[in-house]
Amino acid sequence: MMDERYKNYHILIVDDEPLIRKSLYEILKIEGFRVQMASAMQEAKELVRKTLFDIVITDLKLADADGIDLLGFIKKNFPATEVIVITGYGTIESAVSAMKQHAFDYVTKPIHDEEIKLIIARIIEKKELLRENIELRAMVEMKKRSTFYGIVGQSEAMQQVYRLIESVASTNATIMISGESGTGKGLVARAIHQHDQNRRAKPFVEVSCGALSETLLESELFGHVKGAFTGAIRDKAGRFELADGATIFLDEIDTCSQELQVKLLRVLQDGGYERVGDTQTRKTDARVIVATNQDLEKLVEEGKFREDLYYRIHVIPIAIAPLRQRKDDINLLVEHFIRVSNEKNNKNVKGISDEVKKLFMEYRWPGNIRQLENVIEGSVIMAQTHCINKRDLPVTFNAAERKERNTVHQSLEDGLKEPAKELILTKLREMNGNRSLTAASLGINRTTLYNKMKKYGISFK
Repeated sequence: MMDERYKNYHILIVDDEPLIRKSLYEILKIEGFRVQMASAMQEAKELVRKTLFDIVITDLKLADADGIDLLGFIKKNFPATEVIVITGYGTIESAVSAMKQHAFDYVTKPIHDEEIKLIIARIIEKKELLRENIELRAMVEMKKRSTFYGIVGQSEAMQQVYRLIESVASTNATIMISGESGTGKGLVARAIHQHDQNRRAKPFVEVSCGALSETLLESELFGHVKGAFTGAIRDKAGRFELADGATIFLDEIDTCSQELQVKLLRVLQDGGYERVGDTQTRKTDARVIVATNQDLEKLVEEGKFREDLYYRIHVIPIAIAPLRQRKDDINLLVEHFIRVSNEKNNKNVKGISDEVKKLFMEYRWPGNIRQLENVIEGSVIMAQTHCINKRDLPVTFNAAERKERNTVHQSLEDGLKEPAKELILTKLREMNGNRSLTAASLGINRTTLYNKMKKYGISFK
């Protein structure tokens, strides 16, 4: 019985004796292999260059060359191709010479069918094992990459982010992380800090720029001296000072005032700054990571964000895709948040129902990962069994999901309205306004046609 795997293997037979060449061809074709033939070394080289052969069977004595030369050419240029050599002499010297050139095996003339088939079977077994090992390593790598410094995600979009983090973490360059709210920009910033061998032992200093007024934010970033403003009862070090030699993460950088942007630009240029109310210039060696959920280029065009600061922070951009664009990560994130919520709320939920899984995959998740996390925690708390069902989902999620579904349905209806209207008008024109003939040509009855004309506002005279 022919092995189905054999049809995927391509074999080249090189021999200047037509009888041997054709005999091997017939044997291997019957087994199901894809087989080609060559009678000389030059012909064989041309075929090998054009086609990726899995196996080459060559005689050691060719009319225009030595088969050892062909063996050497193949192993040098196409190392994955296995070579079986044929010798009519059966000498130890020729066998040793072939094996030294990395031939897989050799056979002596006269060639026995079972012997050549057995050698080929061993080659296929070796190739299959190598392929399985490669696939296994890829699976292990993917499994390892399903989490990365607390980030959960195995989609290609997240794999690219992981690779970027590894590439830039040990540099001093400023990094700008962009993405919608709830996509995990803070986690990415922490991962960069943790992957930096020179800084990870020191603090990761985080500042939410949008949460503070301009005066408080300036003091928070650069510090202040006693008496600088009402309530400044003592000197205070700023976050840039605390982050010296470490990492400072400025979230919502787009909310900073123009005046503060000037001071940030200076820090990024030469590390210099002054505490509020002080004239003494201080220096910091903080590594700066910023984040935004806004289109900074658009803000620059509108004059709301300094162009020079934009180019300063845009040295290495990392864009985080919204959850709706990486739905491959949803099931993994659900499992992760269920585990976290179980521990936090002393529950024992095992998973989600197929109905909920379908809802999650179809929903657009405007709040991204943060929204998913909150939905899962609420569902875990409300779950009446070990499985989260639709009735366990928060009321707010079910309402949002229904609203989104209705919006999509309405959009579809609106999208189909014009083509349907045009079709009816076209048919009415073709039938000179005859409603009965128009309905028949459209495959509907007269009542349905009248209803659709009324719905689409068609008045045909």
